[in-house]
Amino acid sequence: MTEAPYAPSRIRALPSWLLGRAAARGHRLVAEALAREGLRMMHHAVLSAVAELGPVSQADLSRTLGIDPKDMVAVVNDLQQRQLVTRTPDPADRRKNAVTISAEGTRCLRRTQELGDEANDELTAALSPAEREQLLGLLRRIVQADEPSH
Repeated sequence: MTEAPYAPSRIRALPSWLLGRAAARGHRLVAEALAREGLRMMHHAVLSAVAELGPVSQADLSRTLGIDPKDMVAVVNDLQQRQLVTRTPDPADRRKNAVTISAEGTRCLRRTQELGDEANDELTAALSPAEREQLLGLLRRIVQADEPSH
């Protein structure tokens, strides 16, 4: 485990500090797990979004995931080079490319989802199943409090 830099006891007791440390550990565990499949977290996020959204333009992917369009081009290029996605002209607007997950991309996504689940299990291993559910519920409430009202 990576040792945290010194923080005074008052700071170590703050929810924001604890959430930050837990998030950093979770990111590290998931990043290490995805690296075993040769992917970075951004690749996994894009591959997951393409699988969920179906044929989707790079511009829509950028907006949906909040990724800079130039970075999105690089990520989709990487995924296409590994034959995990395909790009075809968008029938609705031939100036755009539609990105679609390939059969190999679907297999890779299944493996990375399993690796991510294992990493999250490791993250929450100190908790009972009931405590895990409670933690998820509490975190959802914290996150939803920051979302715009519908």
